[in-house]
Amino acid sequence: MTREIKKVLVIQAGSIGEFVLSLAAMKRIRMAHPHAKITLLTVPQFEALARASPYFNNVETTARPGAPGEWLSLRGEIKRARYDRVYDLESSAQSRFLFQLLRPFPPAWSGAARGARLRHNNPDLSQMHTLERHAEQLMVAGAWPGAPTTPGDAPPPDLSWILRRAAEPRPVPGAAAPRPFVLMVPGGGENRPEKRWPITRYAELAGLLKARGFDIVIIGGPQESAMARTIQKSVGQARDLTGRTDFAQIAVLGARAVLAIGNNTGPMHLIAAAGAPTITLFDAAPDTLRNAPRGHVAVIQAPVLADLPVETVANAAWSLLPR
Repeated sequence: MTREIKKVLVIQAGSIGEFVLSLAAMKRIRMAHPHAKITLLTVPQFEALARASPYFNNVETTARPGAPGEWLSLRGEIKRARYDRVYDLESSAQSRFLFQLLRPFPPAWSGAARGARLRHNNPDLSQMHTLERHAEQLMVAGAWPGAPTTPGDAPPPDLSWILRRAAEPRPVPGAAAPRPFVLMVPGGGENRPEKRWPITRYAELAGLLKARGFDIVIIGGPQESAMARTIQKSVGQARDLTGRTDFAQIAVLGARAVLAIGNNTGPMHLIAAAGAPTITLFDAAPDTLRNAPRGHVAVIQAPVLADLPVETVANAAWSLLPR
């Protein structure tokens, strides 16, 4: 007789992009275990987004222990919880170490950890896009029979639950209708300048978009406000929201934008999943497309991003923008 799965642990404490892509698998886990108590083990930066989602009963933010005592404390918490199943969506060195720490009697574990009862043991695992990797992992675990695992087939994350919570902007009597806007995400990869298209190119492109009647909205971290000012100097009235948007607000902006353009950075996953036609700029680093956003997305890859002409990105924009 199969034991009923009443308590489930999901692990994901990777990058923003990985977390957003994992929302697709998190939805399928909830569908597979509709009556189970599901806990997410993550880090504080994802707590609000996870708690707002319909997938979890509880969220723990202790997924990144430091000292040995913290690791042992986490081990004790998981042992005491007596989970019937663990889905390791992160599949990192840290999460695999946690599995080994739980031996010799770990819970039924779905993931790539050696010795896991529900091990995802595809030899091409490291070459798979996150969405297909998770789909195959859940199929192996029996949580998603017939999951789509062909490259490009797994569905992107569903952010409709965020968008349902967002109030529509109220029209101002007598005011002109707001102009359609383009989102720009010129930051990301603070310590990896080769992953950023030069801000002067963004400013030039913003000018072309403004001339065609589109407003410009810039998002990013507070450390990227100088980039926003560079764009503002080029186009005048670009709206600077750097440092002033949380994950849910970024998704709402993505749902309302006519286009988004940005580097290979976490917010682009939220924007694409929310439905905006999206242009993402990638360098030519090996395996860089394994975590690319999915949806209505055009990926432009260049051996050296600094050499990518504005004209190339502008032509992609004209093909995606409403006429």
